[in-house]
Amino acid sequence: MLKNFGESLRSAFRKIANAPFIDRDLIKEVVRDIQRALIAGDVNVKLVLEMSKRIEKRALEEKPLPGMSNREHVLKILHEELASILGQGRELPLKKQRIMMVGLYGQGKTTTCGKLARFFQKKGMKVALIAADVHRPAAYEQLKQIAEKINVPVYGGDSDAEKVVKEGLDKFARYDVVIIDTAGRHALEDDLIKEMKKIAKIAHPDEKILVIDASIGQQAGKQARAFNDAIGITGVILTKMDGTAKGGGALSAVAETGSPILYIGTGEHIDDLEKFDAIRFLSRLLGMGDLQTLIEKAEEAAKGKEKKIEETAKKMLSGKFTLLDMYEQMELLSGMGPFQKIADLLPLGGKLKDEDVYETQKKLKKFRIIMDSMTKKELENPNIIKSSHIKRIARGAGVETRDVKELLRHYNMSKKLMKSFSNKKMQKKLMKQFGLKM
Repeated sequence: MLKNFGESLRSAFRKIANAPFIDRDLIKEVVRDIQRALIAGDVNVKLVLEMSKRIEKRALEEKPLPGMSNREHVLKILHEELASILGQGRELPLKKQRIMMVGLYGQGKTTTCGKLARFFQKKGMKVALIAADVHRPAAYEQLKQIAEKINVPVYGGDSDAEKVVKEGLDKFARYDVVIIDTAGRHALEDDLIKEMKKIAKIAHPDEKILVIDASIGQQAGKQARAFNDAIGITGVILTKMDGTAKGGGALSAVAETGSPILYIGTGEHIDDLEKFDAIRFLSRLLGMGDLQTLIEKAEEAAKGKEKKIEETAKKMLSGKFTLLDMYEQMELLSGMGPFQKIADLLPLGGKLKDEDVYETQKKLKKFRIIMDSMTKKELENPNIIKSSHIKRIARGAGVETRDVKELLRHYNMSKKLMKSFSNKKMQKKLMKQFGLKM
């Protein structure tokens, strides 16, 4: 798993961070640790050895920047060199465009078409899909089912791929983004190349994106090279990056070909697609978090609710918030995705045990069910909740009375904490920090 890959790299970084002094022997030892971690993560051996030499040379010969300690300087070199082998990302522009998706069988291409459609939809763009995979049984139905979940139109159903693409483009001429799902094969054969070239000639796509399963590791580079030679791809999306130790190998192999990595698939959910950034990705692997992505997820979840969130924040900072406000905050948090993925974006989030994250998520879910069992009056005035109320709420939520009491304790502790910020100077400082007006 990538988690084990990340832990191996973190261990190497800790040796530098915790060492009383930095010398040649320590640098050589850390370089060997990083080599083992990368090779275990299926990164090309030749690439690992080249990077190792660069790290050693830079760490021993380069002078630290003014104000930077030798330790910080070496950590900076390690970070830069590791990021360099993962390649540069590129995000698709938010403009009117046609996107052609290509790849072999079983790489997650059709699912990724839906995820990409959802990505543009969340950016406020009008998106449509064309089902040009006319060979695989039920390919059209699969794309249709995915599209229905996000309310995006699909054109397809015919056995002639060229006809489907022509008619689909005419039908969706007014749409901002049109995504074409093409057929795959078990290997890049002549008939597949011919069909892709014909579709590209009809569609004149702005982007030709190759979808690759990250679990194939170093083979991802060969696929990227072969498809690029055949039709000239403009970018790559790596799928299944959430569950494979070969993810590092796939990233570095694709980066070697010079093909920009656009996005990575991080799960099975329709929203589990995120833009690739080597620095952010590496920071997460090293347990340093990814606050920029966390902020973006929060902004996405809060879209259209900004005024309400600002009002709630003001109430919370003044210690006057209610259970209803707390419920809305939990709703916002759940809209940001699975709790484990949010935890991974926090500094040292990678150190959290899976069972602790699971228990926290379970507890938050239980709290929301309990609050669903309360009346509006109880949510707005938690002080009126007495023993008889607690019994009724517990019955309605299907929980024990102790669970209801735990929620109330959590609420009262949060309220008490917020009241400690009731000092006007402190409040003004916090409001300014969060970009809110008094």
